[in-house]
Amino acid sequence: MGAAFWQLLLCNIKRAKMKNYQVELLAPAGNMEAFKGAIYAGADAVYLGGDKFGARAYAENFDTQELVNCIRYAHLFGKKVYLTVNTLMKEEELKELYEYIKPLYEAGLDAVIVQDFGAFQVMKRHFPEMELHASTQMAITGANGTALLKEMGATRVVPAREMSLEEVKHMKEETGLEMECFIHGAMCYCYSGQCLFSSILGGRSGNRGRCAQPCRLPYVMQKNGKECYPLSLKDMCTIEHIGELMDAGIDSFKIEGRMKKAEYAAGVTAIYRKYIDLKEKHPEKVLHFDKKDLEQLAKLYIRSERQDGYYYKQNGKDMITLDSPAYSGSDEELLAWIREKYLGKDFVHKITMFASFFEGCEATLSLSCGEISVTVSGAVVEKAQKNPMMEEAFVKQLKKLGGTYLEADSIEVMTDGQSFYSIKALNELRREGVCALQDAIIESYGLSFGRICPENVEEPVYSPETQGEGGYSILVSTAEQLKEVKRFVKDTSLIIRHVFLESELLMDDLHVEDMDVSIYIALPCVVRKKDEEKLKVLWERAENKNIKGFLIRNIETYNYLRLNGYGGKIIADAGIYVWNKETFSFWKEREVDVTCPLELNSKEWKSVFGNQSVEKQVYGYIPMMITANCVSKTGGKCYHDGQVHDLMLSDRYKKVFPVSSRCSYCYNVIYNSVPHSLHKDVHGRLTDVCKRITFTMESGQQCSKILAFWEALEMGNMSTMPYEEYTTGHEKRGVE
Repeated sequence: MGAAFWQLLLCNIKRAKMKNYQVELLAPAGNMEAFKGAIYAGADAVYLGGDKFGARAYAENFDTQELVNCIRYAHLFGKKVYLTVNTLMKEEELKELYEYIKPLYEAGLDAVIVQDFGAFQVMKRHFPEMELHASTQMAITGANGTALLKEMGATRVVPAREMSLEEVKHMKEETGLEMECFIHGAMCYCYSGQCLFSSILGGRSGNRGRCAQPCRLPYVMQKNGKECYPLSLKDMCTIEHIGELMDAGIDSFKIEGRMKKAEYAAGVTAIYRKYIDLKEKHPEKVLHFDKKDLEQLAKLYIRSERQDGYYYKQNGKDMITLDSPAYSGSDEELLAWIREKYLGKDFVHKITMFASFFEGCEATLSLSCGEISVTVSGAVVEKAQKNPMMEEAFVKQLKKLGGTYLEADSIEVMTDGQSFYSIKALNELRREGVCALQDAIIESYGLSFGRICPENVEEPVYSPETQGEGGYSILVSTAEQLKEVKRFVKDTSLIIRHVFLESELLMDDLHVEDMDVSIYIALPCVVRKKDEEKLKVLWERAENKNIKGFLIRNIETYNYLRLNGYGGKIIADAGIYVWNKETFSFWKEREVDVTCPLELNSKEWKSVFGNQSVEKQVYGYIPMMITANCVSKTGGKCYHDGQVHDLMLSDRYKKVFPVSSRCSYCYNVIYNSVPHSLHKDVHGRLTDVCKRITFTMESGQQCSKILAFWEALEMGNMSTMPYEEYTTGHEKRGVE
């Protein structure tokens, strides 16, 4: 038989496997009302944040005891709880992580959703029975990055929201890891975890759960000159595609909205539950959607019109709320109906109880829930001195089951009519029996309780390397800039460690073989499956030139190089966040050099790196957003020509933000309005680091002036600054 036949057979087998549905519906909760409402409405699992380390710092969130109570309640009814620890962690904060997670781990917490590599390492060591899920804040964009996380011990990945359905399927097929994908709610304009807009402008970092949402503000696009909202995405609603998403083999459908009301959590969960169940029951049938359900979703905190995210498109003007980013409001009648139907209600298990109290014998209590039964024993029953306890007295105490989510259908008591048993002992017997039955119910669902943290866990020892040697590196983005840099490198008295070339430059076959300095290729900020052929070409061209290594901006690229046998030098850029020694050690073990992150202040980054060899940007425009959506396309022009195009956005204060459209890889970079410059520290704390000068949209003449300025600084001569405005970023203030 021909190859086409076997290919078709293989496709049918894969499709059949994908239809073995057991998809999880994962709901958000910002408080206890939303948590219980989501479960009552049909969520299989709930994700929530504690009072630390969550990417929704302004949600109500839960204290430790509330989290323990949530875990117990959910497990009693076969549901799971995932904790968000999806922020970047400073060195001092990482030391608090163990004590924070320990009581939750012992209570049976099912999983933690993680952004920080250091936090991931700590939890993997200390909490081996708990699952770790890679947050969408990690910006996972392909099977290579997913494979690295699997190797680290992750059991699930939340891919970047910009992934197409085909890409998600490929990630799952290649690695076998579970895929948790957003199906409903608000959408970030930037790849999650790669946005510094709020942080740099106002100090409220999205990587710390404090985003001020500058993407929801008005801007003027250079092309049309009109004020609009070009960075504000419409909210996602995929209810009409739920069957296709289930067929794709996605493991968990995630609803966004931990900062939204309980009515939203319950109402949205209930509607998606309805159609997931219909598809589970009749997988062969095409789903038909009730118009009333679609209208209800539109009335539950939806930002203008609905859109279905990136599953079927790369980007598009139709995804943007150009006229207004405001929520359209919610129907009060609908909210009242949801409150009545789902909120303020608890699930309960119906149970039977049988107890015996005979003088001189241990009291016993048996509790049953369906086929699950437990028996506990208490103190020896005494003889009554005056009035023996009758059956009614025992029943009265035993039926006090408030707060246990158990309800007695029947209570049978056997006694000899001459016994006495103290109320205290009886209550203790009941509590012990209830706890044992709860444990048995939880165990029947295959869920955890009563874990014990391992003792004597071996902690890593951080051995400092040789002291950094200082010097400079230069990153260039255009041929004009490269021309000036080549001239400068040839004549300068500065120690130039290496020069980075943006990947598009190498594709133009520029001559760099004659440069008497190490050349690195700066790989794209975002790499997806469609880009792997371009990476292969870059690699081949790099081998034919004087190329020492690569500057990587994402873990997808790192693991692509590694899995394909690359053994040369790799430097991680600032967007591969290294906020603590655990993360620093992670990359050092893999022989990857790192770049200081842009959100730590000088004291904080010094506490991580000391005087070790790292790079630090000292001049350059900070990339505020890396986006799949295209500002130029939203404005009506899609170049789609494989080139780099620059345009501008201006805000309400007339600040101009350059936008670079990287058409060869189909993403945008939005830069800050003024350059980042640390020239005042050149002879201070920056002495040991390799100081990076980054050129993006500067002309060749500007590059020449800037390089001369930094050369003069190094020689102790403060010449005229070639730029009037600048920012020191977070060098002094840092982020909360």
